Amino acid sequence: MLNTADILETIQMIREENLDIRTITMGISLWDCVSEDEKRFSDKIYDKITRTAERLVAVGQDIEKTYGIPIVHKRVSVTPLSLVGGALSPDGYVRAAHALQRAAETLGINFIGGFSALVHKGMTNSAANLIAAIPQALSETELVCSSVNVATTKAGINMDAIRLMGSTIRKTASLTADRNSIGCAKLVVFANAPEDNPFMAGAFHGVGEPENVINVGVSGPGVVSSAIKRAGDCDLSVLAEVIKKTAFKITRVGQLVATEAAKRLGVPFGIVDLSLAPTPAVGDSVAHILEDMGLESCGAHGTTACLAMLNDAVKKGGVMASGHVGGLSGAFIPVSEDAGMIAAVERGALSIEKLEAMTAVCSVGLDMIAVPGDTPEDVICGIIADEISIGVVNTKTTAVRVIPAVGKTAGDSVDFGGLLGTAPIMPLRAYSPAKFISRGGRIPAPIHSLKN
Repeated sequence: MLNTADILETIQMIREENLDIRTITMGISLWDCVSEDEKRFSDKIYDKITRTAERLVAVGQDIEKTYGIPIVHKRVSVTPLSLVGGALSPDGYVRAAHALQRAAETLGINFIGGFSALVHKGMTNSAANLIAAIPQALSETELVCSSVNVATTKAGINMDAIRLMGSTIRKTASLTADRNSIGCAKLVVFANAPEDNPFMAGAFHGVGEPENVINVGVSGPGVVSSAIKRAGDCDLSVLAEVIKKTAFKITRVGQLVATEAAKRLGVPFGIVDLSLAPTPAVGDSVAHILEDMGLESCGAHGTTACLAMLNDAVKKGGVMASGHVGGLSGAFIPVSEDAGMIAAVERGALSIEKLEAMTAVCSVGLDMIAVPGDTPEDVICGIIADEISIGVVNTKTTAVRVIPAVGKTAGDSVDFGGLLGTAPIMPLRAYSPAKFISRGGRIPAPIHSLKN
């Protein structure tokens, strides 16, 4: 039976507290598109994607009208291209990226993910060719997103792959220098990448997934922030319960939308990803949640403890609300996409070292971090290696989306517009890890990976 109070509360969440469905993402398998001919392969993936997802945007819009729930993005993720690309050359992969771009434009979606490679234990020729194509592919397309998984807790860390990604990120930044190096905003380096993540830039359709699937990402930092303010000066046990109950309500909205979208599209429902994904909008900030919990500023001593509590309560609430919570569920801390994070960096309260500590307990990692454009490759590699190590040792997903903004120095900022926001250029330590990075090879898996 419908409860009037619950309905009114949900309406308030949407109208006043920025509750939205951040994305409906359709995962599509491309295994049946394999071809030795590069043009034929590109044509087949274009046809498969546009045929399978042709109603995605329309259905999303209809659900918005029916329930009054904003659905910000409609997206597609595909099988990691390096797995189905076979003997494609780097130029062949660039052609395929253009096919993905055309498909996204035809469908009217916001992003398409899966220009990806999984190289955590080694690198196939196909994966190496795809990585070689990333800078050109991302510089020549707008909606294509790329990811590379360089480590897992089971396999350890592929340092050769990290060294290659340092070079790839620098090349991508250079090729998109006229657009504030925005190509790097569409490229993420992972440890323990999830196969059902609906969020970009890291979404791909994993090898264990069905032919196609609907995954939904929900976001509600403003709702959580309002609930904390209403709770007043309660103790932390009570506050955790408040956050958990709020996450439950948010996830139920996501479950409704996901189930309805799957039914209307005739596609299996996959997961609801309850991630507190912020935006530059006022009142939609994870940093402000932490400050509402009692910090003078995000980045103060105690920030990691606040974030750990927030993340745990959000996940507990999500699990109560849906039997299929997945993806990255928790709290995102992308600097450029969070007004509170930006302010904390600008006032000097939040450094990259503190952000790294926070990533040990949050959902992802160092996300949308802009650094000086002249940052050496070995320093970029060191940033990646540090963050990936946190994921491997803690058996969790971590990632790095770092943007060496060409022509910018610490204290400057770059504006990407829209949800990508404005990124302050963060200072880095000047000392080099070059000799360590140049050793190459693979850092062995931690001892606790031996669980079989």
